[in-house]
Parts: sequence; C-alpha cells; structure tokens
Amino acid sequence: MGEIEDGEADHITTDVQGQKCALVCECTAPESVSGKDNLPFLNAVLKNPVCKLYRFPTSDNKWMRIREQMSESILSFHIPKELISLQIKEDLCRNQELKELGELSPHWDNLRKNVLTHCDQMVNMYQDILTELSKETGSSFKSSSSKGEKTLEFVPINLHLQRMHVHSPHLKDALYDVITVGAPAAHFQGFKNGGLRKLLHRFETERRNTGYQFIYYSPENTAKAKEVLSNINQLQPLIATHADLLLNSASQHSPDSLKNSLKMLSEKTELFVHAFKDQLVRSALLALYTARPGGVLKKPSSPKTSTEESSSQDPPPPMRRQDSIPHHSDYDEEEWDRVWAHVGKSLNCIIAMVDKLIERDGSGEGDDGSGKDGEKGHSLGDSIITHPQEDWYEQLYPLILTLKDCMGEVVNRAKQSLTFVLLQELAYSLPQCLMLTLRRDVVFSQALAGLVCGFIIKLHTSLYDPGFLEQLHTVGLIVQYEGLLSTYSEEIGMLEDMAVGISDLKKVAFKITEATSNDVLPVITGRREHYVVEVKLPGRMFESLPLQIKEGQLLHVYPVLFNVGINEQQTLAERFGDVSLQESINQENFELLKEYYTVFMEKMPPDYISHFQEQNDLKGLLENLHQNIQAKKRKNVEIMWLAATICRKLNGIRFTCCKSAKDRTSMSVTLEQCSILRDEHQLHKDFFIRALDCMRSRQTQGALNESDDPETGCLTDNKPTSRHFYPVALLLVSSHLLVVWLILSLALLLAKYQ
Repeated sequence: MGEIEDGEADHITTDVQGQKCALVCECTAPESVSGKDNLPFLNAVLKNPVCKLYRFPTSDNKWMRIREQMSESILSFHIPKELISLQIKEDLCRNQELKELGELSPHWDNLRKNVLTHCDQMVNMYQDILTELSKETGSSFKSSSSKGEKTLEFVPINLHLQRMHVHSPHLKDALYDVITVGAPAAHFQGFKNGGLRKLLHRFETERRNTGYQFIYYSPENTAKAKEVLSNINQLQPLIATHADLLLNSASQHSPDSLKNSLKMLSEKTELFVHAFKDQLVRSALLALYTARPGGVLKKPSSPKTSTEESSSQDPPPPMRRQDSIPHHSDYDEEEWDRVWAHVGKSLNCIIAMVDKLIERDGSGEGDDGSGKDGEKGHSLGDSIITHPQEDWYEQLYPLILTLKDCMGEVVNRAKQSLTFVLLQELAYSLPQCLMLTLRRDVVFSQALAGLVCGFIIKLHTSLYDPGFLEQLHTVGLIVQYEGLLSTYSEEIGMLEDMAVGISDLKKVAFKITEATSNDVLPVITGRREHYVVEVKLPGRMFESLPLQIKEGQLLHVYPVLFNVGINEQQTLAERFGDVSLQESINQENFELLKEYYTVFMEKMPPDYISHFQEQNDLKGLLENLHQNIQAKKRKNVEIMWLAATICRKLNGIRFTCCKSAKDRTSMSVTLEQCSILRDEHQLHKDFFIRALDCMRSRQTQGALNESDDPETGCLTDNKPTSRHFYPVALLLVSSHLLVVWLILSLALLLAKYQ
C-alpha cells in the first residue's frame, strides 16, 4: 500500500480492512514545480490551493510520489469584466456610426431608429451586468448552484486547475495539468429552443429567405465588413502618427530618421489602400446610395461593364430642388476607385519629395525640380518645387495635409457604407438577432476565461522549454476540450452552445509583454471578430523568451472539441434518441486536429519532433482516433483517451468539461491521472484500482455521488441517489414492470429514511 512521509500529514485516511486506498496526507501549501518557477507570478492568477500527497509502488516495487493540487483562478471574474467592457465600447461605437450614417429614406431611417433603440437597451444591460460583477467579492469561482443567475452568466462554472506532479524513481519528474470547467453555455437563457449551433443556423436560413425589407449579406460578408471597419479604426490613427513623425524628422533635418519614418508611413498606407480593394465595399456604397432620399439609379448596377463610362473624372455637383429632399446625380461607380486612388497618389508625392530632399541634401546642388512619376495625376503635383533655402518641414507639410484629407474622405465613405451593411444584419428580426449576440457573448466569455487561464499556466510551466517556445510562435498552441455532455434533453443545447463557443476561440490571439508593475493580470483588446490577450511577464521571465515573441508576434491557438456522453441520459439517447450532433462535432474537430498536426510536422524541426515523440507514434494515434470516431460504438471513451494523449504529445492545453465540472469531470480526471501513472510511470498493475479508489474516496476527493456537492464539501445523506430510480421510459413498455418499479422505489425510500 501507499505510505506517507513522516511529519507531513495533517489528515490521514485509509481503509485497513478493505485495503482500498493508499495512505494520503493533506496539505495547503503549494509546491514549486522546479527551482525556476516564479510562484508569485502564478499565484497572481491562482488561489486557494488544496493539495494531497500520495505514495504508490511501481512495477519493480519502488515508490513514486504524487502530489495532487486543485486551485481556483481569479480569472473567472477578471476576464468577463475585461470582455464586457470591450463589448460595451464596441457597441457604443457602432451605435454612433449608425447615427452618423447620414440622411436615409423613410424606410431605412425607421429601421435605423428601431435598431438604435434596441441596441441602446442592450448596452444598458451590459453596463448593469458589469456593475454587478464589479461588486462581487469573496469566492474566485462560480459554483454550479449559481449557473442560473443573470448577473453571473458571463462567468465560467467551477473553473479550476487540476495538477498532478509525479516524482518517479525511474523517470524525470513530470507535471500533468487539466483545466476543469463547466461546459460554456447560456444556462440563464435556457435551452428550450436549442443551443447556438441550431439557433444560428435557423436564424441565417430565415434571414436568407426573407429579404423584402432589407438587403441580405452573407455571414462572410458581414464578418468582412466588421474586419474592414476594424482595420480602418486601427490604421487611420497609425498613419496619422507616422505622418507626424515624418514631419518631426523633417523639422530636425535628419535624413536617416526621415527615411525610417517614410518607410513606416508607406507600409501602413499601402495596407490602408489594400483594405478597400474588395467588391463588398463597392457594392455597399451602391446600396447606401440607393437608400439615400432620391437615390435613384440611372446606370447599370454591374461595375464590370461600365468601363466606357469612366471618362468623367468628377461627379457633377448635386442639384438642389425646391423641396427639402436633395436630388442625386447619376451614380458614378468609378468615383470610389478615384477616391481611394488619391491616397496612393498622395503617398507617391511624399515619397518623391523625400527622395528629392535627401538627394539635394547629399549632392549640395541647388537646381530646382518638381516631382516626377509620383506626382502625376495629383492636384498638387505640378505646384511642388523644392528650394534649398526652404525648410524640409515646409516642403512636406502640404503633402502630409493632402494625404490626411484624402484618407479622411476614404474613411468617411467606407465607414458609412460598411455600417450600412451591419445595419442589414440588425434590421432583420431585431430582438432575436440581439439575443443571439448576447448568448454568443455569454458562451464566449466563459470559454475565453478558461482559455486564458490555461494559456498562462502552460506558459508558466514551459517557460524554459525552448522547443515549446519555438512551437508557440511558429505553429501555435493546440487546445483540446474533452466534453462529457449527453445528447439528451437540455444537454443537447449545452453541447450546441459549447461547440460554437470553443470554435469562436479561433478569433483569439495572445501577445506576451513585459510587466512594468506588480499588476500581471492579462489585458484584452480588439473587437468581437478578433481579440488579442496581452499576457504580462516579469522582466526576468520575459528576457528568456525568443526574439519573435518579445517583439510582439501574435500567438495563435487552435481549439478542438471531442465529446462523448457517459451518463444514464446518454444511454437513453443512444437507444431512443439521436447522437448525430456528437458524431458531427467529433468528425469536424478531428479534421481540425489533423490540420494542426500537418502544420506541426511541416514547420517544426525534425530534431525537436524526435525529442518528445516518434513521428509514427502520433500518426498511429491519429489514425486510431479516426477509426474510433467512425465506429458506431456506444459511449466510446477511447475517443477521449486518444484525444487527450495526442494533445499531451503536442504540448497542448487540456480541458475537461461536463455540465457543472463536478461528478463526471472528477471521475474522468482521476481515471486519466491513474492511467498516466500506469502507462507513463510504471504504477504497479495490482494497485491501479486502489489508486483510483484513493483519489476518488470521499475523504480525499470529496463525495462523488450526484447527491453530494464537492463545492460545499458537505454530504447530503438524506437525499436519495438518482441512480436507483431507473428511467420511466424504459418501464412504460409493460404495466407490470411499472408496478414493480414503484414498489421497489418506495422500499428504497423507506430504507433510506430509516
């Protein structure tokens, strides 16, 4: 049996008669994984650790020491608050853009007013939730009993780190982490109509087939519009900043600084110009034109066939009529090309001027000249003449001013047209659209809190592994979610929510920065279509990172979900229901996992791959996983084990989820831990069950029955366990069986209360 180290036991549990579990000691102080660990940093995101120590015999009758630790994470509340703040800012900005859309025809103007009314209500609701979350103190995790509370619906359920540290007599010390969390789902909103996967599909189908009051844009086009708007908001201030730096370099008469500033300005301006080379922007401008009062098209709507009409360089000025509704001239589809082309021409003028200034400064010649190629076609091109006596700043200032003016015109038109695209998404079935947005935000917030927690812990434990750091910035990080939800009743909706929430994590990237203060909590930036999580590291830890990461390269994650229902409800689903949702999710995510494996094998050096696994080993595991997914086997838990093994071999982050991260999750985690001890650390075969019983015993693990609540640590012995009450659906086939079932149930109740 297991033994306890002298002097370490605060609490000892054993079953001498039955010899079921090893001796175990309980402690509260966390143990450093290695001498290189920076516990203050890890303690900034983890708190309230509960530790257990075990000793189990190996196959050659030596001893291994196991330290099991469970910790809460303060990120359970920090990440939702950060995310809600960002979403409020984004929605306020969108509402302001809708107001600045300009004059619209009565139909579109009424739709806009209706949209703004509902969006303002949503913003107020988000602000109220954020206020309530800011008042939360005390526990750093949300218990399952609170999953129906509206003010806490953005917070993940039972988010914990489950860590097993193995001191083996044969192998190097090993660390195994699993993040346990309740399935990301909108419990407060319920699952009467299904989850996000079904609701989004139904919403998109209905919106596509009912377009008489609005213009239909596909989800891809809507996402593209949001992306372009995001690029505008990011690039415009950057270009303005680099333009000011260019003028500053010119005032200092520094050729080298002038060249560097011009290079940065050119790169950002080219990105700005290319952002608008999309047919969506052109079609959105046309749609917005027709939505203006008096906006009647008199030209064909196809932009490809109107090249012969592009001779008119500028549209005629609008003609004013006697009434208040302005009259628009014929829509010139080439005007947009000219508008954003002016930005490129303005940049060419600046480049030509800088080249001329530097050339004249270097040669000392005083001949006058004007811009050549770069100034063609620009209104200022013919009037720019350099004089050696004049200041560089005075030469460049009018060109910079023209560039900013041209950019302002592009930004104004593009923002309005793309905001009009977003108006179409909101205009259809307003309450339903906004409620779907809320539901998706809730699920994503829960998933993101767990992801950020897992990423920080993984970074902390692998900070001094150069191979892992190279994999992190070269390939990215695999994040594997193990779902234990059934495909029966309301858990179908939970699984649908969870699948979408985990898939949305593809929009998240991480950036590691150096902490400038004691505050090392992560910071989130971005919009709904793309979030960046800034992880802060103390200076000593930051300096150990590769150059690419220190320079701010974005680190991407690749989330995959594999689900296998294991409870009694899944038995009903497999016999009388439908398991197609689980099968499709597993198949889709297997393809994602295979894609990551392919990229991993292509980009990582062979010496690193052979360092921790053989190529055929991973390939064989993937093939085995695919075969098990294709097989129609009930409760095929082999899928879970294979996916977890592949994730660990790929240096990924492991998550285990069920409805509340209690019973099924704890059973799965303890089984996985004992299997690792057997397969990786030579646990004696006769002690596998005993080790499992020890980790699952009430004194060491907490009660595991559905009638017991590990969150509170109390045992509700007076509550009958549900496993004795077999599903009525199985007994309705015979009235005699039903009578027998009722009698047995009554007898069990009487025996229980006696």
